[in-house]
Amino acid sequence: MKPAKPAIPASKPAPAASVKAQAQRKGKRIAAPEKKPTMVPLYHPGPAIDCQAALDAAVAALCLADPQAIPAMLALAGPPPLRSREPGFEGLVWIIVSQQLSVASANAIFARVRAAFVPLTALALQGAGDDSLRACGLSSPKMRSLRALAQAVAGGALDLDGLAGLPAEAAHAALVTIKGIGPWTADIFLLSCLGHADAWPAGDLALQEAAKLALQLPGRPDTRALDAIGERWRPHRAVAARILWAYYRVAKSGREGMATL
Repeated sequence: MKPAKPAIPASKPAPAASVKAQAQRKGKRIAAPEKKPTMVPLYHPGPAIDCQAALDAAVAALCLADPQAIPAMLALAGPPPLRSREPGFEGLVWIIVSQQLSVASANAIFARVRAAFVPLTALALQGAGDDSLRACGLSSPKMRSLRALAQAVAGGALDLDGLAGLPAEAAHAALVTIKGIGPWTADIFLLSCLGHADAWPAGDLALQEAAKLALQLPGRPDTRALDAIGERWRPHRAVAARILWAYYRVAKSGREGMATL
């Protein structure tokens, strides 16, 4: 004879299994409870890509790790440029300004922003009026993102200077708490401003298209699919991204790509 199960106090809710059983007896269907995601490192730690020698070493390692795709892309596009930016407020402003724009358009708008706000600081942008920002060529969503960023930096909620000393996961998490800064913006900042070797902006459309062309895929991979593809290039996914961007521009017959860096 099995021992009786202890009674459940009336003040406590029934376990999920009991609720599910009761619902099934009544002919009802309920959704399964969400499981908490398993916490795994998003970024492999490694030496920063902060100079040409570091970039060259990572490219060589990628060639050994993927002797088919990487050398083929390099043969067409040549060595990828370093394309690094200062790890501060201006660097993040540039990334926000350049979203979904060509290199030429992004450069023109960013030049107007720098000319209008000298020096280009969080305090200067925090107090900027709509007319001043719009005159630079900024869209309304980008104006809101820049204001949110300026307020967070000026108010101390976001320590941009301190991000370089954090693990990549922590730096990414701090950035995406700011309204208007999503995973793509955070990953581009990790890659180009902080030099993280394994940053991987899988939501980047140019990267997705480049992967489709380089790997001869039947269609352009979405963010989740490109995340899976990127596993083959750990712990140098940020350098693989540079190679893919360079390849994309050449593969598209010189068509100017998006201003991601």
